[in-house]
Amino acid sequence: MDAFGVMIGLVLLFGIAAFVLAVVGTVKAAKAVATKIGRHEANARRAVENATLKAKTFTKVGPPGQIAAVRLGLRTSLDGTRQVLESGLPQDGQLGESLALLGRLDTHAAELDGELRMLEREPDTARIAAKLPELRERAERITHSAETMRWAAQDRMHRFADDELSRLSQECESEAGALRHWDTSGESSSASSSGGSAAGAGSAGSAAGAGSAAATGSAASAGSAGSVSASAGTRSGAASGGAARAGLTDGKGRPSAEELLGLADPLAKLAQRLRKPSAGPTAG
Repeated sequence: MDAFGVMIGLVLLFGIAAFVLAVVGTVKAAKAVATKIGRHEANARRAVENATLKAKTFTKVGPPGQIAAVRLGLRTSLDGTRQVLESGLPQDGQLGESLALLGRLDTHAAELDGELRMLEREPDTARIAAKLPELRERAERITHSAETMRWAAQDRMHRFADDELSRLSQECESEAGALRHWDTSGESSSASSSGGSAAGAGSAGSAAGAGSAAATGSAASAGSAGSVSASAGTRSGAASGGAARAGLTDGKGRPSAEELLGLADPLAKLAQRLRKPSAGPTAG
C-alpha cells in the first residue's frame, strides 16, 4: 500500500512539473510573439507618420508646413544614423557606445517631437511664430549631432576597408613577384655570362675561374628558382585545400550553359555514339 502511494505521488509530481513547464513555455512564446508584433506595429506606425509628415510638407502652407518639415527632418536624420550604426556594429564593437549616445539623443528628439505636435494644434498663430524658431534651433542641434556620428561612422568603415585593400594589394604584388621568378634567374644568368666573356678576354686561367663561378652562380639561381616555385606550389596547394568561397566573377557553383538549356544529357549521348567504332563492310 505504501509503495502504491509513493507511485501515485511520483506520478502527481511529474504531472505538476510537466504542467508548470508547459505554462512557462506558453508564457515565453506569448511574450516573444507580443514583442515581435509590437516591433512590427511600431515600424508600421513610424512609416505611416513619416508618410503623413511628407504629405503635409507639400500640402500645408505657412507654420503647419514648416512644423511638419522640422519633424520629418528630425526623424529622417535619426533613422539614417541608427541604420548606419546598427549595420556596422557586427564588424566594429566600438559603435555600441555611439548607439547608446544615439538612444539618449533620440529621447530628446521624442520630447521635441511632442512639443512640435502640440504646437501644430495651436490655434494662436502669434504663439506659433514665437515658439517655432526656438524649437527649430533645438531640432537643428539634434540633427547636427546625429549627422556627426553618422558621418564619423561612415568614415571609420571606409578607413578600415581602405586598410584591408592596401594589405591585400601588397599580398597580390608579392604573389606576382613569386610567379615571375624567371626574371630574377635570367638577370643572374646574363650577368654571369657577361662576367665570363670579360674574363675570357683577359687570360685563359682567369676565364676558367670565371666559368666555374658562373656555373656556381647559375646552379644557385636554379636552386633559388626551384625553391620559389616549390613555395608557390605549396602556397597554391594550401589555398586549394581550404574551404573555397564563391567570388563575384569566378563562376563557382553556377550551372553551365548546357545545364541551363537542358542539353547536357543529349550532348553526352551524342559524343558517346561518335566515339564508338563503326563496323564497316571490310571489318573482320
